[in-house]
Amino acid sequence: QVQLVESGGGLVQTGGSLRLSCAASGSIFSIVDMGWYRQASGKQRELVAAITPGGLTNYADSVKARFTISRDNTKNTVYLQMNSLKPEDTAVYYCNVQARTSVFRSSGTYWGQGTQVTVSS
Repeated sequence: QVQLVESGGGLVQTGGSLRLSCAASGSIFSIVDMGWYRQASGKQRELVAAITPGGLTNYADSVKARFTISRDNTKNTVYLQMNSLKPEDTAVYYCNVQARTSVFRSSGTYWGQGTQVTVSS
């Protein structure tokens, strides 16, 4: 199994910054894509940003130029640097990792427990 531990959420004022981290551990053979999703109250979970093993990134239009996703493959960790935060960024942020636990298994999808980000106006 793969465990994901997230950190870095909290309360920040409009225009502020936060950095989220998500460390993967457990029976990991390899990690494929890593990403962050968020779910605001009463809304569906949505993709915020994703990154491939080679560093190619994809962002939701609403966060482009404000958020930056990165990963450290030596630490099995993905980061989300969030700048110029807005009240509409308020949500629970979830780490998402696609990983293989064995050379004989295809990749599975794993989720973190979620971390609250609240942006006050």
